[in-house]
Amino acid sequence: MASGISRVRRVRRSMVITKLPYVTKIYINYQVLIPASLVKALNIENVTYANITIEYFGQEITLEKVKLLRTRNTASRQFTIPKEIREKYGIKPLDEIKIKSIIPVE
Repeated sequence: MASGISRVRRVRRSMVITKLPYVTKIYINYQVLIPASLVKALNIENVTYANITIEYFGQEITLEKVKLLRTRNTASRQFTIPKEIREKYGIKPLDEIKIKSIIPVE
C-alpha cells in the first residue's frame, strides 16, 4: 500500500451463554434473540417451533408453539412475542425479560 493506510478488520465477539435462565432485551420489532451458543447447548438447531417460558417483572408467561426464526449464516434464533401477550402484560420494546425454558415442539 503506497498511502500507508491499512484497513482495520473488526471481529465481532458472540455472546457465550450456555444455560438458562438467560436475561435479554426485547428488540424494537418485539423479537427476542437466542444466541448461537445457547441454541447449540440446548440442541435446538433444527427445531422450528418451541414452547418458551419467560419472566417479565416477576410474572411467568408461557408462549405456546412460537416459531423460531433463523438466519442463513448463524445458529442463532429469534422469536416474536405474540401481540395478544404483549397487550395483556404491557410488554414494550427494550424491556428486559428472562428466558426460563425452551421446550421443542413438533
